[in-house]
Amino acid sequence: MSENFTEMTWDDSIESDGMQYQILPEGEYNFTVTGFERSRFPGSAKVPSCPKAVLTLTVDTPQGPATVRTDILLYRNFEWRISSFFRCIGQKKQGEKITMNWSKVLGSRGRAKIRPRTYTDKWNNQKEVNDVEYFIDYDPKFFTETENYGDDPIPF
Repeated sequence: MSENFTEMTWDDSIESDGMQYQILPEGEYNFTVTGFERSRFPGSAKVPSCPKAVLTLTVDTPQGPATVRTDILLYRNFEWRISSFFRCIGQKKQGEKITMNWSKVLGSRGRAKIRPRTYTDKWNNQKEVNDVEYFIDYDPKFFTETENYGDDPIPF
């Protein structure tokens, strides 16, 4: 098993501070789905309780990976967003009827418009997160062996 996934003792020394959370400037970014959880939306004044997919998207940048968490509610009023996500990762084409294949979501690549969003947490602190404004239909031209950030190509 990897060194990062080993049990620690109460007397171990520690060094790693983890990754710094990175806020992306507003723009279109390629991402890889690096996390997928089945969860449940508890309901709100506008939307009843329903299943939800909690997705973690990772964007590679010159400063290191940036993460974006987004929820997709499995509710008919939001079918357009579900379709948009599946078109984004290449599992669906415009106007096509499919059965959602969640087992193939993890590791999928797509492209989305991402923007920073400010919110107030339950302790009244202002926080900023990366937010998916919309998903962009899959186009292979966005996914090459290397991606360019300025003048320096960065290999995957």
